[in-house]
Formats: sequence, C-alpha cells, structure tokens
Amino acid sequence: MDLLNDIFFDYTLRNVILGAMTLGLVSGALGSFAVLRKQSLLGDAISHAALPGIALAFLFTGSKSTMVLLLGAALAGWIATLLMLNIVRTTRVKEDSALGLVLSVFFGFGLVLLTYLQKIPNAAQAGLEKFLFGQAATILFEDVLVVAVVGVAIGLVTILFWKEFKLISFDPDFGAALGFPVNRLNILLTSLLVVAIVLGLQMVGVVLMSAMIVAPAAAARQWTNNMSVMVWLSAAFGAMAGIAGSVLSSLVPRLPTGPTIVLCVSAIVVLSLFLAPARGLVWDWIRQRRNIRQFHSEAVLIDLYSLAMQHKDLSHAHKAGVLETMNLNRAAVRRNLQILLQNGFVRQLKNDLWSLSESGIQKAQELLRRHEAE
Repeated sequence: MDLLNDIFFDYTLRNVILGAMTLGLVSGALGSFAVLRKQSLLGDAISHAALPGIALAFLFTGSKSTMVLLLGAALAGWIATLLMLNIVRTTRVKEDSALGLVLSVFFGFGLVLLTYLQKIPNAAQAGLEKFLFGQAATILFEDVLVVAVVGVAIGLVTILFWKEFKLISFDPDFGAALGFPVNRLNILLTSLLVVAIVLGLQMVGVVLMSAMIVAPAAAARQWTNNMSVMVWLSAAFGAMAGIAGSVLSSLVPRLPTGPTIVLCVSAIVVLSLFLAPARGLVWDWIRQRRNIRQFHSEAVLIDLYSLAMQHKDLSHAHKAGVLETMNLNRAAVRRNLQILLQNGFVRQLKNDLWSLSESGIQKAQELLRRHEAE
C-alpha cells in the first residue's frame, strides 16, 4: 500500500516511472527497426556520439538547461548519423566498421571535452557527467511532458511511413528499384532513432541507452515472426522494464535507476531466450527430446516390420528381446514399444510378444517410402 501511495502521490517517483515507461515505449518500438536492419550498434554509436554535443552546447552557451544540452546532443547524434551513412555510401568501409569508427571518435572527443570542462575554474559545469550514466531522479514533470509529446510525434511519423520503413528494413534494394527514396527514408528513420536516444540520455545515460534500443527488440524477436507484433511487443517490454526498474530503485536505497532499468530489460531478454515458444532454448530442448524419442520409436517400428516381412503375415509377433538385438539403443526398446502401443501402432500379446497393427503396418510402409525418396 505504501508503494502504491508513493507511485500516485510521490512527485519524484511518479515522474521517474512515467518518464521511464514512455522512454521504454518509444525506444522499444524504434529499436525493432534497428534490430531487423542488423544495425544494433547504431543505437550505441548515436548515444555515444551525443556526448560531445552535450559538452559543446554547454561550452558555447554556458547554460546547464536540460533542453539546451539535449539539443546539442541531438545535433551531434544527427551529424554522426549522416557521417556514418556517407562513409558507407561513398567508401568501401562496411557499416559495422563505420559505426565503430564514428562511435569511438565521437565518444573520445566527448570525454576530452568533459575533462577540459572539469578543469575550468567555474563550478557551473559540474554535473555534466550525469549524462554518462543518467540521473533519473532529476527528471521533472515538464521533462515527462516533452518525452510524451515527442514520443507521440515519433509514433505518428512511424505509422505514416510504416510501409516504407518496413520495406527498407527487409529489402532496401527492392525499394530502390520501385523508386522509393531509400537514402532519405534511411535518414528519416535514423533521425527518429536519434531523437529517441536523446530523450533517454537524462534518465539512462550515454553508456546504457543503447541497451534500451536493442534489448526490448531482441526479446520481442524471440516471440514472433510478424513485424507489427514485434514492434508492439518491443514497446511493451521497454515500458515494463522502465516501470520495474523505477520501482525497484525506489525500494532499494542508493540503487541507481538507469542501470536498474537496463538490468530489468536484460532479464526480459534472458527469459525470452529461454521461454519463447518459437525460439526459446527450453522449448527447443523439448522439441529435440521429442524428435529423438520419435526417431527411436520409428526405428523400432521399422525393425518389427522388417522381421514381419520374413513371414507371410505382416502381423506376425516377435519377442522384445529379438528387437533389442537389432537396435543399438537396447535399453530404450521396451520404452519405445510402449510409446508405439499408446499410438496404436503395435499390439502386445502374451509371453512378451509384439506384433504390428494395421495402422502400424501402414506407418512403417510410409516411413520406408519416405526414406527411399530421400
């Protein structure tokens, strides 16, 4: 009850939860496009490239206004994006190499600028390093409104260009052949990603913001093959992580909000990797075990059919011990016979005798025809 009371009436906690939830929705939805386009490093590059923009914005304006600093971050991130796209288009450097190059250069430049600012005999620059790891507790209701308004605008643009974004995510060459302005669409989609990343710098920080772009989408990809479902799932996972991380950090003293949110979304990824029905490791292990059991039972069925072929009657019964001598996995023969019995493929007679049923004969013949075709 105390927690619910704090969520609704505590000003700081309410702002943090609303901001983190909105950030998770926006970054999760846009992150789906980055993951599908195999540009997972793009979020990392843009978030790190924003650091020198923050430092230069303070250096030239002398203002510590969050809006001024984030505008500088957005400009730097956008320039880094255009630079990366131009490097890929005009040189032989691959996209991942261009991303790594832009990331390291811009982030290194940003750290140099931060070091320089810390040496200036003026206490006003103190606190800029909060953008490295985020400081969610400083978020105001006005900041939440900005994130919400910008998030709605990003959502509307995404809906408006849904078909185009979907096309360039899967087959940009086909889109170019159809006459779509692929380069402009790339710039537009990447610019939306820049805006989403800049929105999260105050809460999650430069270092961890890339996880908010990649992790929800990576988790959602395990659950579906449908892109629209993946985008909605990714947005939901991002929002869930934002809420859970904010609540956990409020319950545990001195637990930072940004890293906690990232840990929550990482936990969602781990659970998805294990439990997702389509690709989860647990379900994959279950399917493998089921296939192995089916293979072994079919081998016993074929052995029983081969023995019956030596007689005029295909339903001629044989002892289980005979089947054990023909099968490499002797210990599993009786268990497989029970499986075949449950499926109605064999009949159990007295004195440990086993014979094929009519459906068992048809199944064995079908398996042999399939093996011959292969």
